[in-house]
Amino acid sequence: MKNKSIIKKIIMGKFKGKTLKLPSMETTRSSKSIVMESFFNTIQFEIIDAHFVEVFSGSGSIGLEALSRGASNIFFMERDREALKVLKQNISQTDPSACQIFAGDSFSNIDEVVKRLKKKKEDAYFYIDPPFSIREGMEDIYEKMIKLIASLPGEVVKLIVIEHMTGLEIPSSIGPFTVSKSKKFGNTSLTYLNLTI
Repeated sequence: MKNKSIIKKIIMGKFKGKTLKLPSMETTRSSKSIVMESFFNTIQFEIIDAHFVEVFSGSGSIGLEALSRGASNIFFMERDREALKVLKQNISQTDPSACQIFAGDSFSNIDEVVKRLKKKKEDAYFYIDPPFSIREGMEDIYEKMIKLIASLPGEVVKLIVIEHMTGLEIPSSIGPFTVSKSKKFGNTSLTYLNLTI
């Protein structure tokens, strides 16, 4: 039986009130509204005309919220088939011309995203929300995520935000980036990393 209640709405901006579908909770985990609102309150108007990369996109709710609030280009990265189907449906309700989907493994596809940003001579906000490591088959997800972050060239990064399990120790510096702050929301935390000055 399908659960009709797994939906979410865009909170602010030009697509405010648009209903987004969410894929099965077995394959993805949707960001809590309180976490999303805190993140967008932090970056506020900086998002306008910015490039935005949502790694492990799921339904694309964070990237589409960024688009609604004025971001110019969104890169979505997702490998789950069902989530990709839902992601495409959600994008079709907004501005598909501003969205690019990178289907497949994010750890492989990140190179292509970096290449595109370098070509445009643009930096971007990176929102990284991997599956929690307590999920089967995801035990090493955070180690791989740390390596991915360390591999990002500083010139393509405006800010990195990781949504992760509270209690996970994020190193104070990763590659050319340093943790600037962390906020807890129950079982979920947001950690912000900036280019080390």
